[in-house]
Parts: sequence; C-alpha cells; structure tokens
Amino acid sequence: MTSKNISITEDIYNLLSLLKLEDESFSDTIRRLMKRSDLTGCAGLWSDVPEGELELLADNIGELRNRARESLEG
Repeated sequence: MTSKNISITEDIYNLLSLLKLEDESFSDTIRRLMKRSDLTGCAGLWSDVPEGELELLADNIGELRNRARESLEG
C-alpha cells in the first residue's frame, strides 16, 4: 500500500493522539473516526443500564473531555 504525507497542526495531532487506541496507527484512527455512522441506530441500547451507572459514565466522559481540552489549550 502506498502512503501519503499530510500536514496537520499540532493541536490536531495532539487530539488524534488522545483518540488513538494503543494498537492503532494514526491511519487506523482516522479511518475509525471517519466511519462513525448515524447515532439513531443506537437508540435504546442503554435502556437496561442503571441510572447511577449512566451518571458515572457521563461524569467520566466529561472529565476526559475536559482533560483533552486542557491539553489542547496547553
């Protein structure tokens, strides 16, 4: 497979690094992120999860977003 070089800003590189899974290349990460589909197919998937667990999950996601934002802001 051939490869191409692209230029990205440091903040985007840092964001990709945060989103990159341990066993992924950056190409794999970009491919995974671009394959995201319509979320309406996910409706109801969390209906059997207890409310307390959903709140904990939401708190953890918020914390991760804040840390990602702080790292991008330097």
